[in-house]
Amino acid sequence: MGARPLMADQLPLPPALPAAAVTLLEQAHRGLSEATGCTDARQRYATAHLGALRAAAAVLAARTRPEGGRRRPRSAWVLLGQIAPELGEWATFFAAGAAKRAAAEAGLSHAVTDREADDLVRDVGAFLIVVENHLGAVPEPPRPTRPRVVGGTASEFRR
Repeated sequence: MGARPLMADQLPLPPALPAAAVTLLEQAHRGLSEATGCTDARQRYATAHLGALRAAAAVLAARTRPEGGRRRPRSAWVLLGQIAPELGEWATFFAAGAAKRAAAEAGLSHAVTDREADDLVRDVGAFLIVVENHLGAVPEPPRPTRPRVVGGTASEFRR
């Protein structure tokens, strides 16, 4: 038995994402989740921004290959705009917030407001959806942290 040929109305499946890209997307989601739970605006902003950076890194991991030789480091946001021009506006937006993130990480008292942090958390959530759609990634549903017991106690099911 051979592989079935594609019919004219069928599209080939996209290639699987590299493991590094999948890991970075998972880290981006964890970062966004962590940011949502932060009460300090500086920490919320910085954590959300790092989540966006990991999502950008996932795109770079999926669409580029490491270059040989030593080159001058470049910003992930600059690279994202070059590698995926369709994400260029996002790259510009997050690059503009990098200095604010650095100030927040440094603990400067007036680095960001609650509103700025909340807005960034929402923007990072939207960016993650765009990145996953761009990469063809389907996020896994969250896994329960413990077994669910319906209609009884756990000891009743161990017999």
